[in-house]
Amino acid sequence: MNLVRYLLLLALCPVGAGLSPAQDDPVNYDEAKVPTYDLPDPLVMEDGTPVETPEQWYEHRRPELLRLFEEHVYGRTPKRSLEIRARMINECLAFGGRALRREFDLSVPGKSDGPIRLLIYSPTQVDGPAPAFLALNFTGNQSIQPDPEITLSTQWMRQVSGRGIEKNRAIPASRGTLASRWPVPRILERGYALVTLYYGDIDPDFDDGFANGVHPALDTESERGSSAWGSIAAWAWGLSRSLDFLESDELVDAERVALLGHSRLGKTALWAGATDERFALVISNNSGCGGAALSRRCFGETVARINRAAPHWFCERFRAYNGRESDLPVDQHQLIALIAPRPVLICSAEEDRWADPLGEQLAARAAAPVFRFLDSASLVYRLRPGKHDVTDEDWKAYMDFADREM
Repeated sequence: MNLVRYLLLLALCPVGAGLSPAQDDPVNYDEAKVPTYDLPDPLVMEDGTPVETPEQWYEHRRPELLRLFEEHVYGRTPKRSLEIRARMINECLAFGGRALRREFDLSVPGKSDGPIRLLIYSPTQVDGPAPAFLALNFTGNQSIQPDPEITLSTQWMRQVSGRGIEKNRAIPASRGTLASRWPVPRILERGYALVTLYYGDIDPDFDDGFANGVHPALDTESERGSSAWGSIAAWAWGLSRSLDFLESDELVDAERVALLGHSRLGKTALWAGATDERFALVISNNSGCGGAALSRRCFGETVARINRAAPHWFCERFRAYNGRESDLPVDQHQLIALIAPRPVLICSAEEDRWADPLGEQLAARAAAPVFRFLDSASLVYRLRPGKHDVTDEDWKAYMDFADREM
């Protein structure tokens, strides 16, 4: 019996976490303690004017919501353009000739801690450019497959030693350590390319005042205010620059790129999908607070918890809403709505209470009116048994969704 449950959010819809809490800070997992809240209506503008036409949404309400998320949650990404150069560093056949594996370095002017490295597996048994999944990874490209030819990352790593933010480069033993989350042969068999990059290549995941990664390349300390961009916005920026590169790649169909993220990278995928309309489809997996879960529920991870544990993820102004979630002018259902009318799949796990599966489901429900308003039938919520992870069954659901929607 299939225990995975789908919520059909629209009449035409097809069937289809993060950090640990502090020991001395009790976590609310009791629905009876969820505060009473009202959600801001995504189809009512700040001045109270209802959105009555798609033109009003695209010309007024959508830009307004983007601005509010920039000012209060993720921060404003600088508009400065950079001449990013790409260089191939590796190319060979893989998986018995079923794929071409390539690595490219994207050099960002002003970024002193190394290039952004893309790993691309392209299926060889398809005619023309292949649709692709684009996803950040947590521990370096070498961790997604036990392939000795994938270059080892030389960037800062959080893994292996558990010594907090101390720099710890990838070691040969890290090869393939997260292969269970990346079923590359199955992805290729389904006709998709896979494009991945280590999120630490864009911005290392620790709080040092934004002295590392791409932040110094695009702004200076004197330019940073309370709504300056944090790490999630930087990782989203890196995903958009990866798509820039894919637009010039003859083996990938850049108009059919599905953006995927898990946990904090699921938060990133949603923000990248909201800010860059070129992504054809967006999938969020176990993204929780600051991702697909409603902030106002104060269930599991909360705004205060996430800002204490990872103050660099969001803009400084977001901290003003610690314990004051209902004062936020936006909530995460509006982030999901910003991706409409493009397809969105929100995925949760029953045991991942830290990420608040019900809060993710309710956010999807509250975003559904925008998808209906724009005549989109492509918002789906999926709940599976199990924990905070990415599984083979998850990937099957991702690819089934992409088959239908791209």
